Amino acid sequence: MRTPIALRHASALAALLLAGTATGAQAQFSGDPASGASDAPTSAPAEPGRAAKRAEGRRNQRQVDVSPYLEVGQVLTADLRNGGDVLTYTNVAVGIDAAIVTTRAELAATLRYEHRFGWGGGLSDSDTISGLARGRIEVARGLNLEGGALATRTRADGQGADSGLFIGNASNVANLYSVYAGPTLARRIGGLDVGAGYRFGYTKVDVDTPAILAPGSQPQDIFDSSTNHVAWASVGARPGDLPFGWQVSGGYEREDASQLDQRFEGKYARADVTLPIGPTVALLGGVGYEDIEIGQRNPLVDAGGVPVRDANGRFITDKSTPRQLSFDTDGLIWDAGVMWQPSRRTSATARVGRRYGDTIYTGSFSYRADHATTVQVGVYDGLSSLGRGLSGGLAALPTQFDPTRNPIGGTINPCVFGQQGGGCLNNQLGNATSAQYRSRGVQATIASRYAGWSYGVGIGYDQRKLLAPLLSPVANLNGIKDESYYLFLSAGRQLDVDSDISLTGYLNYFDNGAPGASDVQSAGLSAAYARRFWRGLTGTAAASLNAFDQDGFNSQLIGSALVGLRYNF
Repeated sequence: MRTPIALRHASALAALLLAGTATGAQAQFSGDPASGASDAPTSAPAEPGRAAKRAEGRRNQRQVDVSPYLEVGQVLTADLRNGGDVLTYTNVAVGIDAAIVTTRAELAATLRYEHRFGWGGGLSDSDTISGLARGRIEVARGLNLEGGALATRTRADGQGADSGLFIGNASNVANLYSVYAGPTLARRIGGLDVGAGYRFGYTKVDVDTPAILAPGSQPQDIFDSSTNHVAWASVGARPGDLPFGWQVSGGYEREDASQLDQRFEGKYARADVTLPIGPTVALLGGVGYEDIEIGQRNPLVDAGGVPVRDANGRFITDKSTPRQLSFDTDGLIWDAGVMWQPSRRTSATARVGRRYGDTIYTGSFSYRADHATTVQVGVYDGLSSLGRGLSGGLAALPTQFDPTRNPIGGTINPCVFGQQGGGCLNNQLGNATSAQYRSRGVQATIASRYAGWSYGVGIGYDQRKLLAPLLSPVANLNGIKDESYYLFLSAGRQLDVDSDISLTGYLNYFDNGAPGASDVQSAGLSAAYARRFWRGLTGTAAASLNAFDQDGFNSQLIGSALVGLRYNF
């Protein structure tokens, strides 16, 4: 006979799953790392009641830190490998960093507008807006309004050049903007765990100059804009009256993209069971139905049947053609797995199932060693796009993180870290393709503080299988598999009351699956030292090395240095 203590452990184990019902439901369509972690909250696992204790702790640690600033910097950069000219430019920037934790709200944000004055050598003046925000507001018990936004620069075409800095008049640079917002509900009502939510997302990409590709490469279509909607609901019960926990859920998602009049539409309904077989282990199982269609119109073609492109390198939509399906599935879906929670600090899940007419594998691992160290791993498999992937990726970021930027270029770093853990947007940002795709991969993050240092590590692998109609002029894109490997590291510490140092590094490898295309490798290291001189006046010195290598282009080793002043109001 099961002891009362064991029963409480088993119930807590099932509660961990059911407490994240809204998160799990919204991830059903997503091909981002959040879907791999849909079985558990993004923060550390907890037994019933601990969430309330953490909320009480936040009330006792009220923090409102809003810091606007004005910054001026002088930058020198040179290609150290090819004997290139030494280029210089001046940055003038205004921005704001914010970290807010109150009784009912959490927000982490950084926003920056920068104007660059070029000093000859092919560097013209330019303007850049960049920022990252993630927050939530509790409007009633269990009901939150959540949102996030991103403005950054990325590669327009994954096959094109990548210096890692995005400065000057370089081609293959895209300005990317994405925002999402919506309510989420997670309540326990009459012995039932109820979850629901809605998310609206919008993504836009601006390209000034089409990408320059290696000889023999065929350019892909570049994303323009899209809107996406996700709605989900679930209800379930924990073990108690029944020896197992249960949940029924359903959802609907739609994305409309301007490029080739693309449309994604999916809906699902499913039932899940959680069967504790011990105080730390539970078996998981689910079955349901899904219906997903992805379609697009043909591009205009010339007399030779070659798709016509506009000045920015995008296909021009032939609105007279009907929408053709690039993916179509409906029918039974199922998965089975196991969850292990040996302590309140550790949780792991693994699942195998059938979706999209194929076998899928997903899983998650979360470990909080102490109040300062968090390890998270997600294995994901889903259908995604640039727009839907960014909405899901932003939603998966923590609401408390330390905003960090490249000290030379001022761009947002792809990974963020904080006490809640970390998250990376590398797999969403590597390529601004307009194609829909099947996304599979794994991502891991470590965030910690040790011996005065705060550091974070993000590492991952992502595979994209592009989807295109078989009878379309762009049918040659269908089935192409691109693979990305990425590593990002950051570290920083306060040296004394008036000075600090920060270090960052990255390594990216893009294995291009397109015929005739070459692989892309890039890496970089940077260091920055800041010292406060008087009140809000701080001086900064920074240096970086960025390397790029791809067949068809000259390998580059770019050295950069910056000296600047910032005044925080």
